[in-house]
Amino acid sequence: MRQDLTVQQMSEDDDRSPPLDLRCASINKTRNCTGAVSGSGSSTSSSSIPVPVTEYQSPYPDQVLENVLENVLYFLTSRRDRNAASLVCKSWLRAEALTRSELFIGNCYAVSPARATGRFRGVRALVLKGKPRFADFNLMPPDWGAHFTPWVSVMAKAYPWLEKVCLKRMSVTDDDLALLAESFSGFKELMLVCCEGFGTSGLAFVASKCRQLRVLDLIETEVNDDDVDWISCFPEGESCLESLIFDCVEYAINFDALEKLVARSPSLKKLRLNRHVSIGQLYRLIVRAPQLTHLGTGSFSPSDAAQADLEPDYVSAFAACKSLVCLSGFREIIPDYLPAIYPVCANLTSLNFSYANITAEQLKPIISNCHKLQIFWVLDSICDEGLQAVAATCKELRELRVFPINAQEDIEGPVSEVGLQAISEGCRKLQSILYFCQRMTNAAVIAMSNNCPDLEVFRLCIMGRHRPDHATGEPMDEGFGAIVKNCKKLTRLAVSGLLTDRAFGYIGKYGKLIRTLSVAFAGDSDMGLKFVLEGCPRLQKLEIRDSPFGDAALRSGLHHYYNMRFLWMSSCRLTRQGCQEIARAMPRLVVEAFRSEGEEETSDYVETLYMYRSLEGPRDDAPKFVTILRADG
Repeated sequence: MRQDLTVQQMSEDDDRSPPLDLRCASINKTRNCTGAVSGSGSSTSSSSIPVPVTEYQSPYPDQVLENVLENVLYFLTSRRDRNAASLVCKSWLRAEALTRSELFIGNCYAVSPARATGRFRGVRALVLKGKPRFADFNLMPPDWGAHFTPWVSVMAKAYPWLEKVCLKRMSVTDDDLALLAESFSGFKELMLVCCEGFGTSGLAFVASKCRQLRVLDLIETEVNDDDVDWISCFPEGESCLESLIFDCVEYAINFDALEKLVARSPSLKKLRLNRHVSIGQLYRLIVRAPQLTHLGTGSFSPSDAAQADLEPDYVSAFAACKSLVCLSGFREIIPDYLPAIYPVCANLTSLNFSYANITAEQLKPIISNCHKLQIFWVLDSICDEGLQAVAATCKELRELRVFPINAQEDIEGPVSEVGLQAISEGCRKLQSILYFCQRMTNAAVIAMSNNCPDLEVFRLCIMGRHRPDHATGEPMDEGFGAIVKNCKKLTRLAVSGLLTDRAFGYIGKYGKLIRTLSVAFAGDSDMGLKFVLEGCPRLQKLEIRDSPFGDAALRSGLHHYYNMRFLWMSSCRLTRQGCQEIARAMPRLVVEAFRSEGEEETSDYVETLYMYRSLEGPRDDAPKFVTILRADG
């Protein structure tokens, strides 16, 4: 039973995705339950022969209670709440499994497809994750694994009614997409985030076969060009598309086919275009779809063949988009066209300029009208002056991400503690921040901890190794200490700069809600990691690179590893013997050691360690550069 209970506990990071609406099924179950009760009552009242008292009792009291419980569980949408309910007793465990319509698996190797489908038999939506996040930074070889093939093969038989699939960092083939498109007649939503392995042939299968498709979102995903016109494969006639995102596709699409598709998609609300769509083509699309709420603009520059004297009225086209609240794109922006978006700024709640190389002066006329803005992503090209303008206007801001236009370590960056302090003073409702910079001070970080106590995510990336407080030369310990001490809701933390074990002591002492911790080039000794592993009871994901933590630090987490989703350590001070000790002590933990290119398998040094819990034991598709350390090894 303990193993079954672990299936739904493989990930609990995000409770925002509710199960699909099963109210009709709930009503039917209520009728069945009512009929059973009334039937028992009517049989006793209609008889004139004395009946023993025992005859008045329902012959199936447990079944009645389970029917009632199932009706209640249909309205329980939080995964954590459902997981807690399943731990009450066996009947609750069984009822929760029967009523779960959305399955979230945070590690595709943590449980087998057969076990998952055998337990949860009514699933209509699957969210499945593969590689850890460090794969996004080229720290994991592309052929490591995380294949979707075994999952879709089993689901094709177990879940013929499946409607929604969301994959993240998975390896997906064209055959996988073809099988998905052919197996689920009512399939409606496909979202591929940071995936790879497939091409336009697979997309063509999905577009042509899934006639009820509402969502096709490709986000930060690599798509191979098979010279197949997948946009033209959508069926003729009115489309039920609600969301089409392909801004990551690196080649031109058939624009005429796209324009026709948009025109016959009256329910389309989200459209994000790639860099091959010019601003002139964007105009033609938005005049046909003024109902859009989310728009990715494509290049936001004219095509080479455009004629300047025939340019359309972009301002009027945007002004007609009365429902637009989310704006992104600007992949190859020409700032002269930015005034076109002025009419929609007042209604925007989300603005993504993370591809737009613009200055503070170009930003100010836009941001000064964005009083409702809650999410803002931007390049550091706007400098501290641009962040000050954001702080002066965006009082409702909840999430800020500032990305570097130049990620080199030894340069004078355009944003600093000045911009961070301005944001903390002006945007006091901030809940999440990712901030890349070249220099920082403890005072600015402490000010943010005091001014923004509702922070749940704080990721400060000081580029350059072991950089101290820019003003005092001291370690950044006190700044990060203030964040974990004053921000009581903090669940995710990324640390950088010159940090000693004192900083990790603060994290262990005050970071009781932290679930995800990322560490790079930080710490003095094994004690730093020991503070974290012994002090953060809710830690789920721990990512460490280039830090002085060795075998003793690794052993300090033996009590907690079964409660974590994964631990990643690269370029630290681990040995094969130390990792083998963990494998022996925790047989249900998969311990993978990666070798770098040219490294002998007999080397005692472990370049990369990836550990994760699993009900199935070591996987059988590990590549040659991965050695799985076993308990009997």
